[in-house]
Amino acid sequence: MQIENSTLQDLAKIFELYRIATDFMKSKKQVSWPEFSKELIVDEIQNKRQWKITIENQIACIWATTRNDELIWGKDNKEPSIYIHRIATNQDFRGQNLAKNIVNWADEYGVTHDLEYIRMDTVGYNEGLIKHYKKIGFEFLGTKELTDTTGLPDHYNDDVVCLFQREILK
Repeated sequence: MQIENSTLQDLAKIFELYRIATDFMKSKKQVSWPEFSKELIVDEIQNKRQWKITIENQIACIWATTRNDELIWGKDNKEPSIYIHRIATNQDFRGQNLAKNIVNWADEYGVTHDLEYIRMDTVGYNEGLIKHYKKIGFEFLGTKELTDTTGLPDHYNDDVVCLFQREILK
């Protein structure tokens, strides 16, 4: 297993994984992701904020990161954190606890960059996802209704946001 930044050569696979994840969300009647713009994903790749786990030369999982998430986290955004967004897993690798591997990677990243927290959010109250994130060490901080979603993907207008946080393990 290898964790590294995604490349422009990964674009087709990234969009495939997002489509599969979105279809899964829709099948579960959850708030689903919109179609993300190519410009957004290219910007994340070029700025080294789009990541992948590769297993046996296959992309097993992708996610994006940022170090600033003020629209979602408000005043708490001032605490040095890594924010993880849009985890999408290749169906061939489901059940391999890849989210836990992402959290372990985020701990290392956090130590290297002198951060305090790993943070995530999900749109809509999803009990299964809340339970899963708690199982891998996150504290569920509750829900928040966003008042200004300018600049955020469209699905942030659809429901409350569930917030998750975990201290970086040093």
